[in-house]
Amino acid sequence: MVVKNVVCPVCGGSCEDIQVELKDNSITVKNACKMGNGKFQEVVSEHRIKDPMIKKDGKFVKVSWEEALDKAAEILANSRRPLFFMGSETSCEAQEVGLHMGEYLGGAVDSNATICHGPTCMGIQEAGLATSTCGEAKNRSDLNIYWGTNPLASMPRHMSKYALFPRGYWTKRGRFDRKVITVDPRKTDTAVASDLHIQLKQNSDYELLNALNTILNGKTPHHSVEQVTGVPISVMEEMVEMMLEAKFGSVNVGLGASSSFGKHRNIEMALNFIKELNNNHGTKFRIGALRGHCNVAGFNQIASYLYGYPFALDFGRGYPRYNPGETSCVDLLREHDVDAALVLGADLVGHTPADSAKYLCNIPMVCIDIAPGPTPSGADVLLPGVIDAFECDGTFYRLDNVPVYFEPFTDSPFEFTKSNEDTMKQLFAKVKELKEKA
Repeated sequence: MVVKNVVCPVCGGSCEDIQVELKDNSITVKNACKMGNGKFQEVVSEHRIKDPMIKKDGKFVKVSWEEALDKAAEILANSRRPLFFMGSETSCEAQEVGLHMGEYLGGAVDSNATICHGPTCMGIQEAGLATSTCGEAKNRSDLNIYWGTNPLASMPRHMSKYALFPRGYWTKRGRFDRKVITVDPRKTDTAVASDLHIQLKQNSDYELLNALNTILNGKTPHHSVEQVTGVPISVMEEMVEMMLEAKFGSVNVGLGASSSFGKHRNIEMALNFIKELNNNHGTKFRIGALRGHCNVAGFNQIASYLYGYPFALDFGRGYPRYNPGETSCVDLLREHDVDAALVLGADLVGHTPADSAKYLCNIPMVCIDIAPGPTPSGADVLLPGVIDAFECDGTFYRLDNVPVYFEPFTDSPFEFTKSNEDTMKQLFAKVKELKEKA
C-alpha cells in the first residue's frame, strides 16, 4: 500500500508531502528527513508500547484497558492539584480534552512551550508579531536570517522547503535570488552555508539587537558593544545594510535567542527591531520562531483561544491564571505544588531539571506514550499511545501557526482506543464519574 501526501508529526515544519509504503510489517518512506523517517519506523517498531500497564511493587504488570483506565482516573480524581502536560506529539483535539480536564479538576496545564519557546510567546505578548506564512516567505523573501538556530541539523527541510532553495514566485532562481545571514556563537553547518555569519559572544543577543537598532536609526553604537558582543561595528553595519537592501526579509528565531540571557526580552527587542525596520525604510520583514516540536504551536493556539493564555495555565482558583515562573510545570514540580500528573506525548522526565524530574517520578503519574523512555518508566499507569497523522486523523499547527489537517495511512493497532483524543475522552468520563460519586 502506497500513500501520498502524508503529514510528518516530528518538527514544526509539519511536512505534508511524505510518501509511505507499508508492506509486510515494514515501512518505506520518501521525502522525509532523517528525523522524520525515524518517527515513521515507530509504526512497525518492536519496542512499541502495546499493552496497558500498572506499576505494582516497582514493576509494571499488564492489565486490561478498563483496569488501567480506572486506576488512572482514580489518581487524577483523588488529586488536590494535578498537573496535565499535553505534549506536542499529539493532536489539538487531544490537547483540548486535557485543557478541559485540567479546568474541571482545578489543576495546572502546560505543554512543551514552557521548556522551549515559552520566552518567545512572552516576547510576542509584549511587542506583537510582524509575521507571515512560510509560503509567503518562500515566494517573497530574498534575505533569510537564522538567529540562534541551526536548521540544517534541527529542521533539515526548512531551507529546502520554505526558505533558501525553493523557487518562489518572486524568487524564481531559488538560492541565486537569496542571501542568508546566520547569527550564532558557533560555526554551525548553517553558518558555513550563509553569506554572512555574525559570530557573537554567548548571551549577548540583547546588546547586539540594540546596536543594530541604533545603526538602523542612523547613529553609531558605543564602541564598548564590540567588546560585549565580540562583533565589530563594521560587521553590524554590513548586516543592517543587507537588510535595508532586501525587498522582503524573513527572520527565523531559534532557542539560542530565546533561551540565552535576556530570555523574552531578547525576543521583545527583536520584534521591535523588525517593526522599526518595516517603518519607512523601504523594505518589509517578517519574523517567526522555528518550533522544534510538531504541534507545540497548536497547544499555544488552542489554550489562547479557550482561556486567553498560551501555556502555563493554572485553574487552582476556579479560573485560568498565567504566571510563568510560578504556574509553569518546572516550577510547580520544583516547589512540590502538584500531587499527581498526567503526561501525554512528551518525555517530561528527560527534559526537565533533575529536582523537578525526581519529584515527578515520586508522585502518582499517568503516562500516555508509544515507546519506552524515562517518563514511561517513572509512571504508575502506562497507557499505549496512538501515533497521530499515522494511525488517526486530527489537526496540527505548523510553525507559522497555520492549521494542518492530517489523515491516517493505517488504523490504530488497538481495539480499546482509536486515538489519543479517544483515550483522553474515555479517561475524562471516568474522572467525572468518580467526582460525581464523591
